[in-house]
Amino acid sequence: MFAAKPVNHPPVTFADPQQQNIATQIEHCYQLAETQLGQKFPRPEINFKLRGKSAGTAHLQLNKLRFNPLLLKDNPQAFVDDVVPHEICHLIAFQLYGRVKPHGLEWQRLMRQLYQRQPRTTHSFNTQSVEGKTFEYFCGCGPVNLSIRRHNKVVRGDSQYRCRKCGHNLQNSKPS
Repeated sequence: MFAAKPVNHPPVTFADPQQQNIATQIEHCYQLAETQLGQKFPRPEINFKLRGKSAGTAHLQLNKLRFNPLLLKDNPQAFVDDVVPHEICHLIAFQLYGRVKPHGLEWQRLMRQLYQRQPRTTHSFNTQSVEGKTFEYFCGCGPVNLSIRRHNKVVRGDSQYRCRKCGHNLQNSKPS
């Protein structure tokens, strides 16, 4: 069913105590999953190089977990309680069922069954500390901030964005 069997990455220790705590929690979560599901799972590669507003990502074919170190610093308990189980369930769902919807029924079932967590697709962390430069655009509703990436796409003519509320095209100058 899969192109290749997921690689079992060796345990790694991290100098940063919060990062080491996450690595320890990952191992604990895998042990819980193995006990409840009655099978072994390969351990993922772990790194803390994720940037932007995402708290974590799971790379299914690579068996890799990436976490945002700045959001971890601001939300250490939420990472242990929610982000780690969330990302591990992505990897386990892929290893059990193959390619399924990222937050589909299989993933939701694993979140509830293995970790007794409410399956949520996104976090609600304050991301002000990781927000990049934004550019103010306008529509009929008022100002809308676009990321530098989206602003550059507008400048190059690659994209046009619409307001989520009123549906009008966003303009980078105030309407007169």
